[in-house]
Amino acid sequence: MSTHHHDAELVRKAQLGDRECLNCLAEAGRVRLYEYVFRLTLQEDLTQDIVQETILEMYKVFNKLKQAERFWGWLEGIAFNKVRSHYGRLWRHKTVSLSEIGADVLGKDGQDGLADMVNQELKQIVFRSMQELEPRHRSVLALRCYKQMPYAQIAQLMGCTEFAAQSLFYRAKKALAKKLSRHGLGKGYLLAALVLFGKMTASTEAAAAQVSVTAACMKVGVGVSLAALATSKIAVVSVATVGVIGAGMGAVDLGANGTDNGAQNASIQTSPYTSQQDVATQGTDQCMYFFPQGGNGPVMLRLLKSETSQEQPFCRYLQNQYANYCYEQGTVYTNNARTYNGDLSVKLLPTDHQDLHAFIARVQGRLVDIERIAGRGKGLLVISRRHVDQDNTTWKIERHRNTLEEEYFQSDWPARAQRIDRRDPMHQRGWTYFRITGRIGAQGISGMGRIPFVYATSKRFRPWLKLKMADGSKICDTGADACVYDPRGRIAVRHKGGSFFKGLARPWMGLHTIDTVRRDAAEQEVWFETKALPDSERVEVELDCGQVKLVYTIDMETDVVEKISFVGANGTTTGEIRFSYLQDIENDGNEFAPPRIRSGHAPQRKDQGMLWLVNLTRVQATFR
Repeated sequence: MSTHHHDAELVRKAQLGDRECLNCLAEAGRVRLYEYVFRLTLQEDLTQDIVQETILEMYKVFNKLKQAERFWGWLEGIAFNKVRSHYGRLWRHKTVSLSEIGADVLGKDGQDGLADMVNQELKQIVFRSMQELEPRHRSVLALRCYKQMPYAQIAQLMGCTEFAAQSLFYRAKKALAKKLSRHGLGKGYLLAALVLFGKMTASTEAAAAQVSVTAACMKVGVGVSLAALATSKIAVVSVATVGVIGAGMGAVDLGANGTDNGAQNASIQTSPYTSQQDVATQGTDQCMYFFPQGGNGPVMLRLLKSETSQEQPFCRYLQNQYANYCYEQGTVYTNNARTYNGDLSVKLLPTDHQDLHAFIARVQGRLVDIERIAGRGKGLLVISRRHVDQDNTTWKIERHRNTLEEEYFQSDWPARAQRIDRRDPMHQRGWTYFRITGRIGAQGISGMGRIPFVYATSKRFRPWLKLKMADGSKICDTGADACVYDPRGRIAVRHKGGSFFKGLARPWMGLHTIDTVRRDAAEQEVWFETKALPDSERVEVELDCGQVKLVYTIDMETDVVEKISFVGANGTTTGEIRFSYLQDIENDGNEFAPPRIRSGHAPQRKDQGMLWLVNLTRVQATFR
């Protein structure tokens, strides 16, 4: 085997144009990469393909290597990315059955000395246990145990934080130990099994003799272990017992009394309308809220639930940047709609302002069952835990820039679970166009817009809205800027940051339309009433705005506003606007061109919230 110094010298000569040295590196790379890639894939044909692709890529981008001493890490990084690219979205799940792979290793004699070391049955148990792991779990074990990579380097390679890399390694160990135990190998066999697997997959007998896995490389911090448990289906750990997790991670431990033990600008407050009475009937809940843009921005949700205190929690709902999932009795459903409370009460968030909680409590005539956390800044992760035997909710705040790609927001559903996609085409696409038609008083109104349904599409397909009244006046909102034009086409009012999606569906923000509308009303202290319609697929929300009432008809399954009716003080309908959403957008032509806001000075108006809809009934008031 070439020395590190000799390899670096070959790289330097190859960079100076020595073709023979470059070919020597390629040949050495094929041997070294085969062992590395095979431990990640456990498929011989796939390994050969990826090794070949990596060598070809090496030739193409060799001039981009900056430091000769890092050649092997650079080359293995290329191979690792090709492995991950091959699995794609299946990276987080088991991708092949046991019958498809493994014969190449289990069927051959292997190294001569190894056959005397263990019997065939033990080799099969270890190999099949590794096969059953998710690809990312197998990968982190290989990187840590056989490459002795520090967690910081693993994190860089896998595109996550160091904390997440440690958490992933901890879970991978637990998963492997569990699979070994099913075959009668107890916890004490974990280290031996990893050593055996390393020898079985070594490229040569000499390489097998050098395989060793130390107890030191198997360790992770106590905080990481507890945090990994807290976000798994195996156990829910009271965060109040953990302390500050990871000094450099911005973690905050908040006990039940609201004491901040670590970070500034974070506190917990108990709302005067919080009731713990209902909690005692719920078993164990653990809910994770992630706010990538801060506490007032979009929210992702992951709920682990058990019906009794003894039952192991499982992921019931997952609403991440891609879709909305629900796990029920062995089946994972992908839905159009986000979750909402079964009793049609307003869904609240731990970052809501206390005044919002107080107003909603008055409207609903009952206490609000949630506690508040004041947390600012991007990448805010809030984890709450409630238990039947406790009188309070335990909270934890952390800050992670890449949380959605890490352990917190991944499912733990069984690989054998059936998967049913119940989304319509526009929700599967992640966004769509919509049209608006109707009248307000004697004036006709028409318009169009674009709406993203999930956070992942909200940047590329930003929401926008165009409304036109019969008299020629217009409203345009690009999401970043909004303007009201008078009938002559002049900008009458400008709203920085946009505002005309308030009071409408905003599913990319992470809440169901029924909650978006009512929360928008509560921000303006507008009284509301909710009632289910007889068809059970729709709900009406009536907002009392004084002289005008807005009555929303919301499709609960599709999670959109169907129509808004305008009702006068005498109870007569004075107008109605309807929304139609396009399932197919292939032939839309140029109809749906986004609005362009002209530059120029115009009066600035404070955000009216959803009350801009009320002003549509008094058109001239819009231009004052």
